[in-house]
Amino acid sequence: MSNIKIHKISISDLEQLQKIGRQTFKETFSESNSEENMKTYLEEGFSKEKLTAELNNKDSEFYFATLEKEVIGYLKINFGESQTELKDNKALEIERIYVSKEFHGKSVGQLLYDKAIEVAKQKGSEYVWLGVWEENPRAINFYKKNGFVEFDKHIFKLGNDEQTDIMMKMKL
Repeated sequence: MSNIKIHKISISDLEQLQKIGRQTFKETFSESNSEENMKTYLEEGFSKEKLTAELNNKDSEFYFATLEKEVIGYLKINFGESQTELKDNKALEIERIYVSKEFHGKSVGQLLYDKAIEVAKQKGSEYVWLGVWEENPRAINFYKKNGFVEFDKHIFKLGNDEQTDIMMKMKL
């Protein structure tokens, strides 16, 4: 899988971002959530308006993982006021790392994660943090393997369902 490329995206990639975002979120969470809540979240969370605002935000960056021009995963990171919580100028938030199901276990997530850490170091961040659903052991184990520790919890709303995310961080 050495021919996987990671590159920053722009507003011109909006439709591809919407497609990979909806696809990977659905693959990851549809079995554990109601069809109605998933439909609502996919429509609102990945609307063209919301993604346009996120792509145009100077304190957020998106990166695609591609294999032979096919988008197979993506990363969203936030700094400063764009962070979903904390809003610490000394921190970088990894808001999303998602990989197409067929590429799980092929180091795509690790490549996206490595990009986030590279950007955090370039920006002089002191630590990186994120929230991960308490019922997603695969992701929790991935972050623990990469040196993250739990420090708090917060609520993530998926439709009308309140879910608990474990907040994790790692000092750089």
